[in-house]
Amino acid sequence: MGIFSFIKDAGEKIFGKEKEQEEENIEISEAKKEIIRKENAKAAEKLLNTIKELDLKVENPVIDIEDNTAIVYGLADSQAVREKIVLVIGNSHGIAKVDDRLAVKVEEPESGFHTVERGENLSKIAKEHYGDANKYTMIFEANKPMLKDPDKIFPGQVLRIPRLDKK
Repeated sequence: MGIFSFIKDAGEKIFGKEKEQEEENIEISEAKKEIIRKENAKAAEKLLNTIKELDLKVENPVIDIEDNTAIVYGLADSQAVREKIVLVIGNSHGIAKVDDRLAVKVEEPESGFHTVERGENLSKIAKEHYGDANKYTMIFEANKPMLKDPDKIFPGQVLRIPRLDKK
């Protein structure tokens, strides 16, 4: 799929104070760099645990974090799982880009994506993408289990917008 950009300061925090301080300082010591590498590894582990807890089926998942970019590898069960994994990672505070290097077992068309803006809700997004506000449930279902309530989305969050089947 490629590299996806996200709003770095949106989403659940996965990094500690050292990472935030590193971004404020231009020059840092080797000891601090080692601390940051360890924080990146902890954040990657936390993301892998979240993917497992959400029951997103992926074989041999690996996440490497370098600066504000997460690089993800593995074999996803489906295109939908692949996209959800990218969104779980990218919708985390401190991640600005996801370099998707996941493979999928069965190739399928990719979904579209939408970055939530202030004042939007799923009905408004459905109206924009599908021409029908009542199709908000399709967007909600496509973003489960990350979304637990259709009324709880936030500005900066990126959502999957599945393609409509043309029958």
